[in-house]
Amino acid sequence: MSCNWGTELWDQFDNLEKHTSWGIDFLERYSKFVKERADIELSYAKQIRSLSKKYHPKRSREDESRYTWCLAFSATLRQLNELSDQREELAENLNTQIVCELTRYTQEVKAERKTHFQDGRRAQQHIESSWKQLESSKRRFERDCKEAERAQQVSDRIDLDNKTDGEKRCSLKARQTAQQKKQAAEESRKDYVTSLNQFNQDQHQHYHTLVPVIYQRIQDMEERRIERICESMRSSAEAERKVVPVVSSCLDVMMDAAEGIQPRMDTQQVVEVYKSGFDPPGDVEFDDYSASMRRSISESSYLDNRMEGRRHSRKLWPFIRKNKLLTLLSSPRQPPPPPPTSPLPGGVANSPQSLAPASREPIAQRLNDLMTSGSRTRKQCLRSLKRGLSLKLCSGPADCSHLPPEQRRKKLQTRINNINQEIQREREQRDALLKMREVYEQNPQMGDADSLEPRLEEVKQSLQRQEEELTRNQAWLSEASDLSSRRQSGGCGLNSEVTTPGSSNLKQLDNRSPASRESPDGSYTEDHSAELQFKSRSSEFDDDFEDEEPLPSIGTCKSLYPFQGQNEGTLSLVEGELLSVVEEDKGDGWTRVRRNLEEEGYVPTSYIKVFLDSSAKGFVQSSRLV
Repeated sequence: MSCNWGTELWDQFDNLEKHTSWGIDFLERYSKFVKERADIELSYAKQIRSLSKKYHPKRSREDESRYTWCLAFSATLRQLNELSDQREELAENLNTQIVCELTRYTQEVKAERKTHFQDGRRAQQHIESSWKQLESSKRRFERDCKEAERAQQVSDRIDLDNKTDGEKRCSLKARQTAQQKKQAAEESRKDYVTSLNQFNQDQHQHYHTLVPVIYQRIQDMEERRIERICESMRSSAEAERKVVPVVSSCLDVMMDAAEGIQPRMDTQQVVEVYKSGFDPPGDVEFDDYSASMRRSISESSYLDNRMEGRRHSRKLWPFIRKNKLLTLLSSPRQPPPPPPTSPLPGGVANSPQSLAPASREPIAQRLNDLMTSGSRTRKQCLRSLKRGLSLKLCSGPADCSHLPPEQRRKKLQTRINNINQEIQREREQRDALLKMREVYEQNPQMGDADSLEPRLEEVKQSLQRQEEELTRNQAWLSEASDLSSRRQSGGCGLNSEVTTPGSSNLKQLDNRSPASRESPDGSYTEDHSAELQFKSRSSEFDDDFEDEEPLPSIGTCKSLYPFQGQNEGTLSLVEGELLSVVEEDKGDGWTRVRRNLEEEGYVPTSYIKVFLDSSAKGFVQSSRLV
């Protein structure tokens, strides 16, 4: 079947014009479709990236690097980010390879179509002009023939009636007119024949030469347009096919990450992270309170319950024994009073009794407001107290002694590994600088060797500091390992006797709560864990203070002078009184002591003589909160 538009559609000029116009409109619509699809792909990529960024942790947390499910989720988020990159690349390829090219090609096709149809209209106008000329010569020839025929009929009729001289003259004139009309008709005939031949020639040329050529060009243009649409669709599919392997790879990585989740390993990791290394508490020994009725009060037995009635008096929690939070937040801020020069009370002007009562500190004022204010102010006081506790818990010693033994050992080991990496980098940098200096010394034209000396000195100093830090942390690690091994082998000797005079009841006090000194009661709680625990229990604020266990004793002390505790958080002393030491002096001149497991507070260090338990001296630092 012939498909030549010039021969098959020679009379369909208007329909071809409409068809080609519709084809260009389709090309524009397809270009718009691809552009909108690219915009959708780009928007999808942005939304996927935004989603991945939203659920990706803002800061790298150590917990998320331990557990396989956290690692799998992080891998999924990374692959989603990679998928968004592929979608962006697909959108860019659609815009650059298809949309831009189709837009440019559409303008070219429009210009080419306009040229072809302008040529077709000119050829159509030429053949129409030739036809009009033929029609004009034909009508003129017809008119002249009719006039010549009428003139001849008039002349013949006059000749038949020619009798007189006048009539003869009229007959001659009629014959002359008929002869003229006949010549005019002959000339019209010649013009008609010429116009007819010219029209036939033009018509033949129009339908057999001009129209086929013009229509063939239009047909070629239409085929190129369709081919361009085909190429664009193929390019679109090819652009998406290029990202399919990467997308498939991302999905495979997601599958591998999901299959890599190991519940047993994660639960074991929880043990590794939170294992304290302490032994479970032993049996609670019997407290024989009847012994106080069978023996007299002496200096060595002064720690017995001489105020037994106080145990059974239940007051509001801010006014009973000073628990951990209260003593943390309400420890005396002013310097302790100097010891009196005379042991007699009131013998010196600057004795403790002569000191003016100090103003109530902000934390104590917050506690007072907490008990006397409404619900809204109570919430504000709770927030203030929690912020104070967080500030207390955020600081920790450099040797990580505030952590449990097992956690301390792991923390120090991690720090040592990081220091070793830093030392390795510094050594590599030092070796590179030394090699560069050697090259500069051998080839002075390459650079000045002396210019490297400041940098070498800086690297050496940094390396020295790192090695000192490594040595210090290794010593701490060795100490933590020794403590852990001693705990596992025999309980660290926490129940050993104290050889200090006047401390015969210290062993009994220590044996009374053997596990309390080793159990993680808050003194060995990690910073962020304690803060989270405090926040989670803020709704049970009163119960927490009511039921909190006292801190373990680390020794005894004997008061040298009487002291009247007038500030909140302090404890009054009687000369010669024997008390339990809960917390050593931190450098501010105050020591935290306890009387009869009920009363607890701070006393001036210069007013007492401290007898620390020999087995507790190594654990004093690890028992501190701040």
